[in-house]
Amino acid sequence: MFNDDMTPCQDLLEDNNTSKNTHFQSVLNQYINRRSFIAKTGSGAVALAFAASVTGCSDDDNDSNNQSSVDPSTPEGNDKHAWSDLSKRPSELTFKPVNKNIENYFSVPEGYALKILYAVGDPINKFNAIKTDNISQSGASYKFRSGDCHDGMSFFGMHPNNKNYAAKESNQGLLVLNHEYLSQTQLHLPDTVTKDTRSEDQVIREINAHGVSVIEITKDQNTQNVRINLDSPFNRRITAQTEMEIHGPARGNDLVKTRFSPDGTLTRGTFGNCGNGYTPWGTYLTAEENWSGYFARQENDIREIQKEEIALQRYGRGGTNARSSQYGWNTPLAELTGNHDLYDCWDISVKGTSASQDYRNVMNTCGFIVEIDPFSASSRPVKRSALGRFAHEDCRCSNPIPGQPLAFYMGDDATGEYIYKFVSNAVWDPKDVNGGYTAGDKYMDNGTLYVAKFNDDGTGEWLEMSFNKHGLDVSNPVYSFNDQADVVVHARLAADFRGATKMDRPEWVAVNPENGEVYVTLTNNGNRGRSYDTDAANPRSYTDEKNGQTSNSGNMNGHIIRFSENDKKTTATSFTWDIFLFGAEADAAANINLSGLDNLNDFSSPDGMWFDPRGVLWIQTDDGQYTDETNCMMLAALPGSVGDGTKAFAATTKAGGQETLVGAQLKNDRVRRFLTGPSGCEITGVTMTPDYKAIFVNVQHPGGTWPANQSSKYSLMGSAPRSATVVITRKDGGMIAGEALEEENKSNQQNAQ
Repeated sequence: MFNDDMTPCQDLLEDNNTSKNTHFQSVLNQYINRRSFIAKTGSGAVALAFAASVTGCSDDDNDSNNQSSVDPSTPEGNDKHAWSDLSKRPSELTFKPVNKNIENYFSVPEGYALKILYAVGDPINKFNAIKTDNISQSGASYKFRSGDCHDGMSFFGMHPNNKNYAAKESNQGLLVLNHEYLSQTQLHLPDTVTKDTRSEDQVIREINAHGVSVIEITKDQNTQNVRINLDSPFNRRITAQTEMEIHGPARGNDLVKTRFSPDGTLTRGTFGNCGNGYTPWGTYLTAEENWSGYFARQENDIREIQKEEIALQRYGRGGTNARSSQYGWNTPLAELTGNHDLYDCWDISVKGTSASQDYRNVMNTCGFIVEIDPFSASSRPVKRSALGRFAHEDCRCSNPIPGQPLAFYMGDDATGEYIYKFVSNAVWDPKDVNGGYTAGDKYMDNGTLYVAKFNDDGTGEWLEMSFNKHGLDVSNPVYSFNDQADVVVHARLAADFRGATKMDRPEWVAVNPENGEVYVTLTNNGNRGRSYDTDAANPRSYTDEKNGQTSNSGNMNGHIIRFSENDKKTTATSFTWDIFLFGAEADAAANINLSGLDNLNDFSSPDGMWFDPRGVLWIQTDDGQYTDETNCMMLAALPGSVGDGTKAFAATTKAGGQETLVGAQLKNDRVRRFLTGPSGCEITGVTMTPDYKAIFVNVQHPGGTWPANQSSKYSLMGSAPRSATVVITRKDGGMIAGEALEEENKSNQQNAQ
């Protein structure tokens, strides 16, 4: 996010929540009746489909790997979804923590080995040449190459015979990962980036460099060496051009009708894909985050229907700031394809007499959770509209308990936005494992959407967002809701009215496999304490320094909040909460470093986050404030539970500080730094094989010459930096972060003899 040669990520700019709801106070308990707004909108999304140029390549895989062989473990071979494996959780963390540093390489603990697995431009088959700095591969070829800015990621074990989802299979599986946005300069080398009227080939390359990769990997059960299978029929790129279904309340609604899909059932493309998730039935969930900036409006685009302007403003395309788009994809002359419709769809201006004649509503098909079945390479992905439309950062399913509804927890990653959950009407049935999109229809199309309100006494409420309830109807004084489709497509407006708590950029979500508690990263908010008052759930506002000088004030280092549903039920409408960890420098004042972090575990701006099935929590950072002291990092943590700490007063502009609830302080044997990435990067995206012997981590927009300076393979391709997926294993073949448990088991065995 801080590479000078990169197009900045939109999430740093978005602050569109001008609602009057205040935190921890009564809000809009009654509303004024007035003439309803009448709106007719629609949508569709965008994309294109191009055939790739075909050239030969070799599978060069010469990164060093020094792991010794270990006894193989036999895959269980059944398809039962295993969401917990607590018997393999270590009691403490004993790997040697990585020191803070600002070097241009990956640092991992002693005894661990790192391999660069999949970088920008790498082909997903044997028919496309490798990407080098001095040869520009066609934009069309990027339908069969790794995209840019790797982000959220999940591993799906694959049954060796049935070739479907097998939760315990570690040696063969599908790795699915997001490509969020672009480092344009590096992507187009050796060419320069075109401006104004964009080159069509460059735009095709950029469109294809967004979206999702599905790649089959194999892991040697003796050496733990991981390779990509370039012959796999499952290898697939899903891009900002891929045709998709719209399911849920918005399907067929006027709000999602476009020239591409006059009946409102289809759209094209997914982009701005940041965090992710996975379902108990074995599909991937990708979160569409910063999508509004991809669209442009012409100066003469004045909406006659007032509610349309209200909605566009709330979603970042109101007023003069919408006259141009982030990448100018609406500008090519279509000199290669002859099909200007492929670029018209990035212009949301009213041009025809109805929504079926233009793309005024295409933006309404963006900002959803998209379900992808990695085991069905020919099927359309599905946009799940029932889960709401906003800047989705992540989506995590509750622990699947037979006979209970599933809950999907989500954050809206923008300043002052909200935390949501969707609860299915259907109850979980393990027979739906490998049910594909049919299971998705069952659990994700019908249910109830909620938004969170955090009270300052450590309790919280889930505020229902259903049409014709709680003022979400045609007589609403802020925005006239016509039906449930209107509620989910304009979820931010509905959440505003319900009085949700404005949070410090809710990003990734994690669900503890032991107790079902939900963790959410709140990355930072430089406006907290000014335009956003502090409150118990967002308690800090302080002045921070960088390079020895005052840098900014607010919640500059972020925190991780967690909550426990009442009665441990996904259907609960209330919860209790505390703050698990506060990001801070180790030497910060005690009312800033409320978690008592030291030099082995201090961090800033938590972002990516994931619980592995053992209950080890992995925390990743996207920091611009602490970069004079350290590059972005990933930590491992062994959490307790909500309520295990105490009350405290955080640094704030309020006299005496802001009272809040702090989780138990954890020593560095329960929270410690596992890795640091190369300079200029964000560490984001993490998953692991079910045997815990290979962990995959993404590095986004590195600086310098990484990965060329850390890989003989990539040094042959040039020195320009590339986003990439790395895989980390232990040299002795053991479990990642499992040293303490192995020693405990060894000791028990010796005592038993």
